[in-house]
Amino acid sequence: MKILIVGAGATGGYFGARLAQAGQDVTFLVRPGRAEVLRKRGLRIVGPEAEEVVVPRLVTADELDSPYDVVLLTVKATALERSIEDVVPAIGPGTVLVPVLNGMAHLEVLNARFGSAAVLGGVAKVVTTLNEDGDIVRLAPPAVLTVGAQDGPAERAEEIAGVLRSAGIDGSASADIVGAMWHKWVFISTVGAVTCLLRGTVGEINAVPGGTGFAAGVLAETAAVAAAAGHPVPVAELALIEDMVTQSGSPLVSSMYRDVVAGRPAEVEQLLGDLVARARELRVATPLLDLATLHLRVHQQRAVQGG
Repeated sequence: MKILIVGAGATGGYFGARLAQAGQDVTFLVRPGRAEVLRKRGLRIVGPEAEEVVVPRLVTADELDSPYDVVLLTVKATALERSIEDVVPAIGPGTVLVPVLNGMAHLEVLNARFGSAAVLGGVAKVVTTLNEDGDIVRLAPPAVLTVGAQDGPAERAEEIAGVLRSAGIDGSASADIVGAMWHKWVFISTVGAVTCLLRGTVGEINAVPGGTGFAAGVLAETAAVAAAAGHPVPVAELALIEDMVTQSGSPLVSSMYRDVVAGRPAEVEQLLGDLVARARELRVATPLLDLATLHLRVHQQRAVQGG
C-alpha cells in the first residue's frame, strides 16, 4: 500500500514514523522548511523511555507526480485549503483520503472537491506535540487511529485498519465514523473551551471554587449540540469525558491551549465557531461556548495581526 502522509507534525509524524518502521511504503508531503529540518535531524520521536529516529522519505508539493493508494491528511484545519491544492497530483481513481482533522467542516470541503466515496472519516487519538527542535514529543501512551466510510462499512477502511495494526498502532474500522468524529469533537471542544477560557490545566481549574461546575457545564452544552445533530454521545463515553475534565490534579490541556499560550493562531473557528453556529441552527443554547468562542476570536485576531 502506497501511503502519502500530508504533514509531518505531532500527529502525522508519529503515525507515519510507526508505519515506516513497520516497512510500509510511506512518503511525507511537507513544506520546504519542515523538509530541511527532517533531512538534518531525521524524524525523531522523544518519549520517557527512549528516543527513536526515522529517516523519512520526503516530497514537497512541486515534486508530486503520481497517485497514492491512501492520502492521510494530518494538517491543522487552517491549512486544509492549501493542502487540498497540494495533493491533487497524488489523487488517482483508486485513491482514498483519510482526514484526521478536528471538527466536521473539513468533510464537507473534501466531499465537494473529491466526492464522498473517495473520502473516509478518521479519528486520531494521540498525545503528542512538537518541541522547539521540531521533534515529536510523546506525552502519554494512547496511539489510536479509527477510520471508516461516511455511509457505513467499507472494505478499504478494514484494509487500512489492518495496515495500522501491523505497525503496532491501535487501528480499527468503524461502521459509524461520523458519530465517532462528533464524539471526539465533543471532547476536544470541551477541553479547549475550558482550558483556553480559564487559562489553566484541568487540575488547576478544578482546584478553584466553581471550576468543576464550569467544566461540567461546558460539556453539557457540547453534548447537547451533538445529540441535537443526531449523534448523541453514549452514556459510558460521556461519563468518561466528564471524569477527564473534572479530575483533580490533572495536567490535561488542549492543543489549542498550547497554541494560545504561545501566541500562535488556533483552530478557533473549526473547533468552536462551527460548533456554536450549528447550535444556533439546531436551536441549542450554548452561553458558555459562546463566551469561550468570543474570547478566542479576540486572541485569533491578535495572533494573526502579529501582536
